[in-house]
Amino acid sequence: MDELPKINFETPKPTGSDIKVSTPETYSDSGVSFKTKLKKLVKNKRFQKGFLIFALFVIVITIGIVFPAIKTYKSVKIAYAQSLVAADALKKQDVKLASIELAKTKDALTKTQDGLHAMGYLKFIPVISGYYNDADHLLNAGFDGLDSAIILVDAIKPYSDLLGLKGQGSFVGGTAQQRIETAVKTMSKITPKIDDIADKLAHAKVEIDQVDPNHYPEFGPGKKIKSRLQTLKNLTDQSVTLIDNSRPLIKVLPVLLGEPNEKKYLVIFQNDKELRPTGGFITAYSIFRLNSGVVKVDVSNDIYNLDNTISKKAKAPAPILNYLDNIKVLNLRDINLSPDFKVSMDEFAALYKNSGSYIKVDGIIAVDTQALVSAMNILGDIQAGGSTFTTKTDPRCDCPQVIYQLEVYADQPGQAIRNDRKGIIGELMYAIMDKAFSSSPKVYWGPLFQTMLTQISEKHILFNIYDKQAQSGLEGLNAAGRIVPFDGDYFHLNEANFGGAKSNMFVSEELTQDYNVSNDGTITKTVTVNYKNPYAPSDCNLERGNLCLNAVLRDWFRVYVPKGSKLTSTQGSDVKMKTYENLGKTVFEGFLTVRPQGAAKLTLSYTLPFKLASNSNLPFMIQKQPGTNASMYTINTNGQKLEAFKLISDKTLNLKLR
Repeated sequence: MDELPKINFETPKPTGSDIKVSTPETYSDSGVSFKTKLKKLVKNKRFQKGFLIFALFVIVITIGIVFPAIKTYKSVKIAYAQSLVAADALKKQDVKLASIELAKTKDALTKTQDGLHAMGYLKFIPVISGYYNDADHLLNAGFDGLDSAIILVDAIKPYSDLLGLKGQGSFVGGTAQQRIETAVKTMSKITPKIDDIADKLAHAKVEIDQVDPNHYPEFGPGKKIKSRLQTLKNLTDQSVTLIDNSRPLIKVLPVLLGEPNEKKYLVIFQNDKELRPTGGFITAYSIFRLNSGVVKVDVSNDIYNLDNTISKKAKAPAPILNYLDNIKVLNLRDINLSPDFKVSMDEFAALYKNSGSYIKVDGIIAVDTQALVSAMNILGDIQAGGSTFTTKTDPRCDCPQVIYQLEVYADQPGQAIRNDRKGIIGELMYAIMDKAFSSSPKVYWGPLFQTMLTQISEKHILFNIYDKQAQSGLEGLNAAGRIVPFDGDYFHLNEANFGGAKSNMFVSEELTQDYNVSNDGTITKTVTVNYKNPYAPSDCNLERGNLCLNAVLRDWFRVYVPKGSKLTSTQGSDVKMKTYENLGKTVFEGFLTVRPQGAAKLTLSYTLPFKLASNSNLPFMIQKQPGTNASMYTINTNGQKLEAFKLISDKTLNLKLR
């Protein structure tokens, strides 16, 4: 491109005789009016040439930058609006519509990219080039993200009827179970798509990593852009990690569902109303058999009956000897003492092998009452064992009727119930699945699938599968109840109800965590747990046939914190606190009681094993105990509230403490 002629904007220096002072009233110079001088200037050929060159420059800028920029901006708005339409289709679980709208979004994004590339010369202009390159990288990442979504939608499109999604699937003939069987047998054809999705997301991450949010100022529009870019980078990192972690599970999913060879799983029922370290007291068990996705129940029984088939048992560990009356040996029902589900279930499996009723299985799955209730909220009333179960509130416990009835079957003496009284739980779970499978997929399957995912994320369903690849995938999805390593602050409150009653149905907990950071970066932390039971006690006279639900909570608790933390003070424990290491963490252990219509308070102060550098944030992970339900957490620093939330699943924060 030829260089534009230089425009001389210098003004000739006036001589002494040229300097005149004009008054506002006359606006004249040497008797010549401003209007006259302006006319003379316009007629000046040098001025005309300079003005034309300047005008040409403005036109070039307008045509070359402004007009394309406006066009591109309009294209961005169209692409963004279209992406919202596509996202809404995905949210509505309409596979067919999502496929159409994703294609439209990709077309709109292509036009945006064409507009940006039309201004490719901007990449050679200092300062502006950085923003141009950011836009280019973000568009490339957008295409990768769209492609991954398109691959996913196209992969699940044939299964839309089975998943209860909107859209015409390929498995519309035959019974529900026949359709499931056909789908599972063909699932291996789509699992390779996970690699394509993973590759697209990995490439999107590479593009987004090229964008530096620090290019943008901390004020005005730049602040919002910077924040959104950082959020985008975090979400992309999480997506890549999630797909990489879940890839092993997805690839072996047909095998886990019994294709081509049948699988058996031991399903244990954990009563979260009587809380134990992995989610609840183990009250019943079933053996589920899966053959190409079709489920059958082989065994359903009381855990006490299974315990009675084991002749040789080890001596009970200290917590049971100290806090459970008249229990001298370790039973299956009490074996889940480790807060790490895999550790507890490995111990369960080892003892289970000594049972006279031993059946070889391919893994252990745990389910609690909240998972049952969530399924029944979708399916409605369930008939099982000659009884009707519902989720309507029962005034006798201010809880779902199904919970009260299960407690009646399990614990109320003097009932004319068969010996395997807790086997009703297995029958109930099977009845739930039977109702789901015998109904139209479009009625129940979509909501049930979504509910199951929610229950897994909230740790009401846990998996310990013996296939290493599958277990790795489940752990990557945080579906295995593991205590995980973490670089930063860490917190996990784990509790065990050793009172025998169902007190956790009535006791609420609120936790406050206060940080204090000294000038040298030392972090002192005070944790306060407030327990409250506002309900009247149950009449626990079992001889009269009463049901003992609300009684004294005998709470064996452990607080898991970063390894190397030092306990400085405690208040509220009924016994002297212990400090030791377990699962890569430092543990503070104690015991307390909470009475009906009473309260209790636990306070711990400790120092973290590291210091906080100036202008640094503190990564913080809270792991939720399985079986618990939305305890309130408040995070403070130096008396100022930072965060407040209900803990429904594991949570990671990035705290600015000073």
